[in-house]
Amino acid sequence: MRHLKLIPDDTKIPFVKWRNIAVSLSVIVVIASVVLLFTRGLNFGIDFTGGILIEISTDGPANISELRTDLGGLGLGEIQIQEFGQADDVLIRVQAPDSDDEAASQQVVNMIRAELGDRVVEYRRVEVVGPQVSGELVQDGILAVVIAVILMLIYIWFRFEWQFALGSIVSLIHDVMATIGIFCILQLEFNLASIAALLTIVGYSMNDTVIVYDRIRENLRKYKKMDLGDLLDLSINQTLSRTVMTSGTTLLALAALFTFGGAVLRDFTFAMIFGIFVGTYSSIFVGSPVLLAIGVNRDGSGSAGPAAKESAAGKA
Repeated sequence: MRHLKLIPDDTKIPFVKWRNIAVSLSVIVVIASVVLLFTRGLNFGIDFTGGILIEISTDGPANISELRTDLGGLGLGEIQIQEFGQADDVLIRVQAPDSDDEAASQQVVNMIRAELGDRVVEYRRVEVVGPQVSGELVQDGILAVVIAVILMLIYIWFRFEWQFALGSIVSLIHDVMATIGIFCILQLEFNLASIAALLTIVGYSMNDTVIVYDRIRENLRKYKKMDLGDLLDLSINQTLSRTVMTSGTTLLALAALFTFGGAVLRDFTFAMIFGIFVGTYSSIFVGSPVLLAIGVNRDGSGSAGPAAKESAAGKA
């Protein structure tokens, strides 16, 4: 029985040879993402800004200009209105009332309902997020990403050695910043689902990096005299088929979700698709060059972390 192979087993692609170009590109991407974050900024959703979100379905194609004029005359502050999916799907965002009182928010919703009248066929969702809650969500979201990265760092250091931990953390920071950069460029809505996408990307990228690192560690034991650059190339090529297969199958599922999942999931799915590409790239062109730059333990153990030391002590 023949097995499907997207990548031949005996590939000899000189990844390390391209490291200078790849690292330069990665540095440019990260710097550009930081600049965009502080200049263009993120398009925060209602989860982080606070306010009222109303999704409606109108009777026929929506007249966005007319809706802006009518709702703008209510004196409710900033109101954003946009088509959402089909021509009769409309998303209305209203800034949070000055008061964090639930009754004040409900009054705003009632005023909008009264103004829209019979133009609305269906109210698909109404969400209210107060300013205090939105501030807490921003803090919790940032904290979740930071804690995830720190825990990944601890795991890699314990499982391998500090050089591998440093390489993995550089890869994760690269992936997170590149994804934030694409949110800034395209002004995709950044909300709690986006935080979930970032955490998923961190987990996927770490999984891919661990696969490559584990093969590098095995080859460090097997080829003790091999040049480190050649060993990295060998390890990446040996895991390339698995990497491409894993990424490919994940992208197939995400492509279907992006196409048929509707507008609600589109930004989240796009972030995931971009993150899969970036995560796969960083496992090859970011994590490995870091090891080459700082070196790794070549004493024959292939690992100098606490787990390896405990194992060595047990054998002694």
